[in-house]
Amino acid sequence: MYTLVILIETPDDWAAFDEAWPQFLHHAESMPGLRLEATSRVETVLYGSSTLAIMHELFFDSAEAARQAMTSPQGREAGRVLQSITKGRMTLVFADQKQDDLENIRKYQDSGSSGKPFST
Repeated sequence: MYTLVILIETPDDWAAFDEAWPQFLHHAESMPGLRLEATSRVETVLYGSSTLAIMHELFFDSAEAARQAMTSPQGREAGRVLQSITKGRMTLVFADQKQDDLENIRKYQDSGSSGKPFST
């Protein structure tokens, strides 16, 4: 799965941000090829210093599907709204996401092996 990760810094005005966020979601959720989405609000920074407040992830089948979604009319409008409500205080990254299920993890734990970092 390929993920567009949006890291948003703490807004100056949470009320204004919260009011505009559904407009971004409306456009982002209508992007072609979107398979899944997740939003996380950062509660605690455990190490280091960060002004990160929100992590929003948009999941696609491939890098090409993610790029097509971003360049679609819906993707461009989602980007415009996001720029506006964050005042540009965000970071976007593409991530080639790998997931490992607990059965595979436990198999390596039980054998005493250090295991693999990811299974595909």
